[in-house]
Amino acid sequence: MPKIEVNEEVFYTLVGRRWDNRDSFEEALTCAKAELDEDSDKSLSPAERTLKIELNDTNRPDLWATAGCGRQLRIYNGGKRPDYPFFSAPGKVQKTKYKVLVEPSVKGVRPFLAGFVASGKAISDASLRDMIQTQEKLAWNFGRKRRTVSMGLYRTAAITWPITYKAVDPDSVSFVPLQWELLGGAKHPLTLREILKQHPKGKEYAFIQEHEPLHPLLVDAKGGVLSYPPIINSADIGAVQVGDTDLFVELTGTDQPSVTLAASIVACDLADQGFTIEPVEVEYGYDTPFTKGSNGTQAAGTGKSITTPYYFQEPVFCTLARVEKFLGEKIGGDDCVKALARMGVRAEKALDVEKDASTGGDIVMAAAGIRAWPPEYRNDYLHAADVAEDVMIGRGLNTFKPARPSAFTMGRLTPITFFSRRVKEIFVGMGYQEMIYNYLGSRKDFVDNMRGDGSRIIRVANPMTENYEYVRDGVLASLLMSESVSGHAVYPHRIFEVGKVAYRNEAENYGTSTRQYAGFLHAGQDANFNTASGQLQTLFYYIAREYEVEEAQDSRFIPGRAAAIIYKGASIGVFGELHPEVLENWGITTPCIAGEIDLDALL
Repeated sequence: MPKIEVNEEVFYTLVGRRWDNRDSFEEALTCAKAELDEDSDKSLSPAERTLKIELNDTNRPDLWATAGCGRQLRIYNGGKRPDYPFFSAPGKVQKTKYKVLVEPSVKGVRPFLAGFVASGKAISDASLRDMIQTQEKLAWNFGRKRRTVSMGLYRTAAITWPITYKAVDPDSVSFVPLQWELLGGAKHPLTLREILKQHPKGKEYAFIQEHEPLHPLLVDAKGGVLSYPPIINSADIGAVQVGDTDLFVELTGTDQPSVTLAASIVACDLADQGFTIEPVEVEYGYDTPFTKGSNGTQAAGTGKSITTPYYFQEPVFCTLARVEKFLGEKIGGDDCVKALARMGVRAEKALDVEKDASTGGDIVMAAAGIRAWPPEYRNDYLHAADVAEDVMIGRGLNTFKPARPSAFTMGRLTPITFFSRRVKEIFVGMGYQEMIYNYLGSRKDFVDNMRGDGSRIIRVANPMTENYEYVRDGVLASLLMSESVSGHAVYPHRIFEVGKVAYRNEAENYGTSTRQYAGFLHAGQDANFNTASGQLQTLFYYIAREYEVEEAQDSRFIPGRAAAIIYKGASIGVFGELHPEVLENWGITTPCIAGEIDLDALL
């Protein structure tokens, strides 16, 4: 979970009150789903004290900064919800003298940008530290290590407007990156490709851009480089220091709602700290989700422009019946509106129909409820349940009367667990050794080595490494992985596993099936179809199930020496002699028989 460090004096000033008692402060933090991770050192002066706060909700990135967390506590404790008049919205466009031109070349690289100018106040050391912390938290946690969202700060006085956001050949542009002089690079410029190889930040985030033919770049009207997003700022325009009074804040990324929300969060934080926020017009050379409304009409700005900060959140309706169902008490519409106001949410009583967040369809008849508009810095209202949750927190958790559970149940193992244990005992009695494996692996192991086509295997969308990129759709690859490193052991080898597999299945609601499989492998000179058939007969005898076999066409096995296991007219598994090519792929030189069975189908 995200943790933030806040200057105690600045934080309490933003909240509008102090807490000298740790317990009372801990209780106050519950409205932000937070807790005090480490109290400040009281031996230091108030200006030097630091509080460490842990946030327990990753859906609220607006709380990951001093101003955001302080705002929530201030409003919850009776403070006025701040107004942010600088926001544009559908049908409302703010005038501005600042513009960023987004060229079509960047569309396939890093297509979205949002920004604003903050002025009217000198940046203090505490403010700069908090900005950098906000930048890091948003980019790392919310922006998936800068891949989805990254943020840059620049000195407005050094910029000649308009700014251009474009994609360039990484070997064609060079500039002096931030802190390069401190690293011994003097004022020697580096190309974008050299930055990825030589600069610490370039090395850290090279995985985002290094394989792309074109890389994003921000330059001003005179060609001065602002930054190489999302890697590093320039040492000139991008070197913000204590005492600067005018800042240009930009955020780029691959998801426009996320980029826009992050810009809104930072703008609101700086506005709460006394900065004047001036919008920036972002003119795209292509269509974006926000330059056109859902009905094809212009959402904001003119042409393909959008002025940020931009309010794009939709209101959410929640029935009072749902509030009662979730919270266990009848709460009137007026009380719900008051509770939401303590959370910074504008709401009103209404008669409407709830929408299913997953399908957009109506799920109840028109009923009395509340319509809530998330504040500019929040976009976590995905369902009516989120409104009910804020009603609960806004009213106060300690206002609900404790109730004992009305129903008591005894915990027990599921039938498939009982059955799996029985199967394990039988395999052990047959001389097999149990193995336990990871459910994730590489395509090479699960598909290529098994002579498969990968048609039903599930791939993880954002894997940390290619070694854990796919979810296994069978057990045999895992067993062969062990056999491939067991050639030194005395034969025969008998191993088995009972565990989960998952595969694509269009008949299921989510397009996948997760099943409990049993797999076995026997390696030795006696490994032939008759041996495998005998092992299977023994297993089915002791689990008291009748089965039939028919010839199977499975690329993992030798043709004519493999059979499908038929139970109640359906194929639930396969067994036979493994194909020589499969054994060669795994580096196994001894004949092997193997099989796998869908245990769920046997219940």
